[in-house]
Amino acid sequence: MHDPRVLLDPATDAARRLARRGYQLDLAQLEKLFGGRNAAIQRGDEARAESKRIASAVKNASPEQRPALVERARELKTTIAAAEEEHKALETELQEFLLGIPNLPADELPDGSSDEDAEEVRSWGEPVQLDFTPLDHVDLGEKLGILDLPRATKLSGPRFAVLRGKGAALERALSRFFLDLHTDRHGYTEYSVPTLVTRATMTGTGQLPKFEQELFRTEVADRELFLIPTAEVPLTNLHARETLQLEDLPLAYTAHTPCFRSEAGSYGRDTRGLIRMHEFSKVELVRIVDPERSRDELEILLGHAEAVLQELGLAYRVVKLAAGDIGFSAEFTYDIEVWLPSQGRYREISSVSDFGTFQGRRAGIRTKAKDGTRGFAATLNGSGLPIGRTLVAILEQGQQADGSVRIPEALVPYTGFDVLTAQ
Repeated sequence: MHDPRVLLDPATDAARRLARRGYQLDLAQLEKLFGGRNAAIQRGDEARAESKRIASAVKNASPEQRPALVERARELKTTIAAAEEEHKALETELQEFLLGIPNLPADELPDGSSDEDAEEVRSWGEPVQLDFTPLDHVDLGEKLGILDLPRATKLSGPRFAVLRGKGAALERALSRFFLDLHTDRHGYTEYSVPTLVTRATMTGTGQLPKFEQELFRTEVADRELFLIPTAEVPLTNLHARETLQLEDLPLAYTAHTPCFRSEAGSYGRDTRGLIRMHEFSKVELVRIVDPERSRDELEILLGHAEAVLQELGLAYRVVKLAAGDIGFSAEFTYDIEVWLPSQGRYREISSVSDFGTFQGRRAGIRTKAKDGTRGFAATLNGSGLPIGRTLVAILEQGQQADGSVRIPEALVPYTGFDVLTAQ
């Protein structure tokens, strides 16, 4: 959430920057709410100060002076109550207004609002060129007997999957491989976290209130909980409403969780297979850092996500997203896109984002330096990686002319097999 003083400061140029992501900031309304709230606070403070002076004066007042002072005390009590009520109402309205404003995109992001406007940063590996017509991951998975979408639909409806036999073993192997890599080599602390969280937790990372219609929500008796769309939500909020010592940063956390997304508005896009699911699993990476180092930390985080694909030998590229295509809470985002032979193009497999202090302010994650200076922590997150989309890339880049699929060498110690053949 933003500091209204920063948004109203002409030097911030907030309206222009937000317009780059398609958001029109109503500065007049913001100034009205912020100014009105401050005026109500001032009126209340002035009335309280006068009330204290009146209370002292009454003790020493003559009988003739006392009635007027008592009457003035009554008037001030009414004034204070009115000012407090106005302050409370305007504060609520101001907070609701601020919660709906996305983060300011970084100026170095390219203009645009779609993936076509992204700017390629680098690529790794040679895109697989096959001397036969490549199958997509669904046809491969069904022919191999490891993917059963019809039974998943029978169980839960569309956009769910059932993995069988070596498919389920490969899914399990990927999560173990990802976690081992990030904890042993990259220094992340692994967590096991809840997948049901409160409204306040969702608000802290920016999923609420804007995206409420896109979340899966549960309600039992009078208790409301939301299914997480990513482990970013519980991992970041581990330190909600806490003060961290600046010298203890960065903190690096990882978790493997199921993730739940309604994918509202995406119907017709990637509805076949494992790319866009209502439920999927993912290993998430979160870093909580000194704001002065957030962009350097983003490059570190990006390298950790890339390392997974390099270990698996999967060709990919890194792109810098356009200002109008980044997430609500992000100020800068890289996408990692993996090569899919069946589509003849790169597709997103991971997003790595710098949120600046946006989530830190919303969740109340504060910092304190050795000299006593206080502020808010910067937060970053990235997929490291999603299990389903990685499985898609392995199937498609590893497919052979005879219908089998080669398993990346780095995974063999985890799977116990180096090739997938029809079950």
